[in-house]
Amino acid sequence: MRFVKFGLVALAIVAISFTVTLKAFDWLAPRAISPPSLQALPPLPPIRQSTVVVPVSVPLGTIRDLVDAVAPRSFSGKADNPLSQYVQNADIHWTATRGAVTVRGARDQLTITSPLNGTVNAKGSLSASTQSKVDDTLGRLLGTKVAKQIGVNIKSFNANGDIKGTIAISARPEVLPNWHVDPHLDAEVVLSDSGVSVGGVRIDVPQQVKPVIDKAIADQLGRLERQIRDDSALERSARREWDRLCRSVPLQGAGVPNGFFLEIRPTRALAAQPQVDASAATLTLGIVADTRITAGPTKPQCPFPPALQMVAPDTAGVKVAVPIDIPFQELDRILEAQFVGKTFPEGDSRAAITVKRAKLAASGDRLLISLLVDAKENRSFFGFGTEATLHIWGRPTLDQEEQTLRLSDIQLAVESEAAFGLLGDTARAAVPYLERAIADKAVIDLKPESSNVQRRIGNMIASYQRNEDGMRISSEISSLRLSDLVFDSNMLRITAEANGILEVKVTRLKPPELPQPAPR
Repeated sequence: MRFVKFGLVALAIVAISFTVTLKAFDWLAPRAISPPSLQALPPLPPIRQSTVVVPVSVPLGTIRDLVDAVAPRSFSGKADNPLSQYVQNADIHWTATRGAVTVRGARDQLTITSPLNGTVNAKGSLSASTQSKVDDTLGRLLGTKVAKQIGVNIKSFNANGDIKGTIAISARPEVLPNWHVDPHLDAEVVLSDSGVSVGGVRIDVPQQVKPVIDKAIADQLGRLERQIRDDSALERSARREWDRLCRSVPLQGAGVPNGFFLEIRPTRALAAQPQVDASAATLTLGIVADTRITAGPTKPQCPFPPALQMVAPDTAGVKVAVPIDIPFQELDRILEAQFVGKTFPEGDSRAAITVKRAKLAASGDRLLISLLVDAKENRSFFGFGTEATLHIWGRPTLDQEEQTLRLSDIQLAVESEAAFGLLGDTARAAVPYLERAIADKAVIDLKPESSNVQRRIGNMIASYQRNEDGMRISSEISSLRLSDLVFDSNMLRITAEANGILEVKVTRLKPPELPQPAPR
């Protein structure tokens, strides 16, 4: 009987011990602590567009050389008979030759001037029926005194005179949205006092010759203006460059297998109205392009735009936006390399936290860092370790100067308070060390990616650089800055913006096929 009682007591002790052990294991084992609820995020926004706006400058000296080479050097024509009721068989013929061309620019207007020198010859005869009226006619035209000097028995005359003056042609070019240019040409002829000698008396004739010269110049300018307005040279040149820009550019060298590529897909064409100053005439053209990073080469489709988008002339420059995408799996790997296996705080302390696993998640404008940690009281006799998950919020920020990505506003999530029931209040003292370590060490160095992007974009822009007969193209990528930072539930994207210049200087213009003056 005593043996039975002893067995029952022993069995009870074993049962109680087993129950206590289970409770202890349940208390010591890591528990699933509910993480903070995550805010759903929309997909990443479209990649910011890139712009390449190029000023094309033509020195006034280059324009002068072209005009001097192609503009007609001589003009000729006939004037109408101003005295048809008195003079028959009248033949008034004039010729003029221009001198050297001068080009001036101011207030977006080009003015081309040249001296004019020439002669006028007037031939004719008086009909028999008008002999009796010659005195009165000459008196009205020349005055009584001059009429007496000439005499009244003139039946024919052959008079010569000089033409001296200047011609000024102005142009205020305007770029039209339909890829054409309206030159807005205008001309003014100024003749100095000159005359025709008839019977030894000089008669002023600019008022007779100038309208004829004005009409001849206006006819030529009208034909030239129509030809320039209808010319499609600007569109043809733009189409060639458009096709050249539409491509995929290797970012890590063509010889690197599985390298990344920058796809450039121009979508819009830009233009600014020409600017003219005392040194040059400048036409600004550009494109807006979508850019993206791809794992392999692509063949983008880039339809040519039917119209130009007009912009301000001060928008010149190269701005190429390149996205740097970092998947969260890569961020997890970087985070674990920095923290897994590390103990905080370092050295001798009452309690320490050792990180065993790290994982990132996105919510709103912050990232949630979930750390599986092992907390241990170093000064406890037993020194038991306990596992739990700590959730820490952090906001990703860019350091422009250092070109790094780091976490700021580190804050322990409220849901992590439940973990301290497992870890013990002594472990709470180690949390500030862990937060400080996250702020100091959770850093991604973006310099290698930035340098690679700047170098490759610089090489792409440099491919346009040339110094050939008639044209000089200079290009440079001067800086690269990290701008936008966005993320969704799977990816963090940093936009690198390369800035530089691309300038074209035309040193020689190809002579166009100008309309020739109509035969007189």
